[in-house]
Amino acid sequence: MEVFSEYLASIDNQEHRERTEEVLLWVTRKFPNLMPKIAWNQPMFTDHGTYIIGFSVAKHHLAVAPETAGINHLSKEIAQAGYDYTKQLVRIRWDGPVDFSLLEKMIEYNMLDKADCPTFWRK
Repeated sequence: MEVFSEYLASIDNQEHRERTEEVLLWVTRKFPNLMPKIAWNQPMFTDHGTYIIGFSVAKHHLAVAPETAGINHLSKEIAQAGYDYTKQLVRIRWDGPVDFSLLEKMIEYNMLDKADCPTFWRK
């Protein structure tokens, strides 16, 4: 988690910082083979050099970005979890719960779908 320490320290709201740290730590522990990194000033995780999932902090939510394919694949479950989403990100409101089983599905989908992907982003 040291890779994320500067990013986390930059989050002024303590509750937002703690929630973000909780999610990043969960990903790190659940998927120890993923590489944590900061890119474009955002925490993210990669596998064999390809993007798997990223996060960013906004005023009202933690944004989760599993790429458009991940959102399309899980759109019904994202809606069932009560999350607002666009084609690029899912919004987890600060005042709502984190659906870790849904995060797990997003990550597993991208790891499987991008197992042979030679580029950072899907083409």
